[in-house]
Amino acid sequence: MSYLYVNEQGASISVKENRIEVSCNNSLTKSIPIETIESIQIFGNVTLTNRCINVCLTKGIDVIFYSKKGSYYGRLISTNHVNVKRQRIQAKIYDNEKFRVEFSKRIVSAKIRNQITVMRRYGKDNPNTEYAISMMKRMLVGLEKSTTIAEVMGNEGTAAKFYFKILGEIVPEEFKFEKRSKRPPRDEFNAMISFGYSILLNELYGKIEGRGLNPFFGIMHSDREKHPALASDLMEEWRAVIVDSTVLSLVCGREIRVSDFYREDGGVFLTDNGLKIFAKKLEKK
Repeated sequence: MSYLYVNEQGASISVKENRIEVSCNNSLTKSIPIETIESIQIFGNVTLTNRCINVCLTKGIDVIFYSKKGSYYGRLISTNHVNVKRQRIQAKIYDNEKFRVEFSKRIVSAKIRNQITVMRRYGKDNPNTEYAISMMKRMLVGLEKSTTIAEVMGNEGTAAKFYFKILGEIVPEEFKFEKRSKRPPRDEFNAMISFGYSILLNELYGKIEGRGLNPFFGIMHSDREKHPALASDLMEEWRAVIVDSTVLSLVCGREIRVSDFYREDGGVFLTDNGLKIFAKKLEKK
C-alpha cells in the first residue's frame, strides 16, 4: 500500500476506470490503481471531484488536508470503523494509573533506544556522541524506576536534550541548528522534522481509527483540545527511526539544499521542490 502526496497548486484529483488520477493544467501527471492507495495527503490548493470523495469514503482511503506550508487542516473519513463498545473500554483505561505508567515506560524506552540507534549510525565520528549515549542510558535506568507519568516524561525530556544536541553537531554546516523549534520552525532542519512528524502523526491517526479506537483518548500525553493524544503517544517510538533518519540521510547525503526552503513570518518552510524531495524520501523510508 502506498501514500499519495499532492502539492501541485491547482491540481485536481479524480477517479477513472478504477484508478486515482492527478491532473494539473489540464494534463495528466499521475495515475495509480485505487487498490494500492492507503492515504492521499493534500497540500494547499488541490481539489477532489465528488466521485473521488465518494470512492475514498467507500474504500476507506484516508484523505488528509494540509496548508501549503504543511500545517494540518483536517481529514476526510468515513464512519465505517467506529466501534462504540471498544471506545467505552478505551476511555476507562485513563483511570488505570498503573497501566498508563507501564504503557508510557514501554513507549519512551523504545523511543530512547531508537534515538541511540540513530546517533550511532550518523554520529559515530562525533567525539561527543558516546558521552551523550551514556547519559541517555542513565535515563533508561531512571525510566525503569519511574512510578508516575511525570517522572517518565522527565526522563524522556532529558534524553531528548542530549539527542538533539548531537544531531545539531553532526549535520552539515548549512543545516546547523541550536535546538528543537516548532511553531514556526526556525531553521531548515526543524522545518523538515516538524513536517515529517505531522505526516507521521496523521498516518497513525488513520491507523487508530481503522481499529475502531478514538485517536483523542491519550494514555501518556494529556488531553488537549483538538489534539489526537493517542496518536502522539504511539508516534514517540517512531520519530527517530522514520523521520529523523530520513532528514539526516537527506542533509548528510546532500540530497536537499538550503535553496529548497524559504523564510516567511519568522519561520522556515519547504518549497514545492523541497516538499517533493522530502515526501519521496520519507515514503521510501
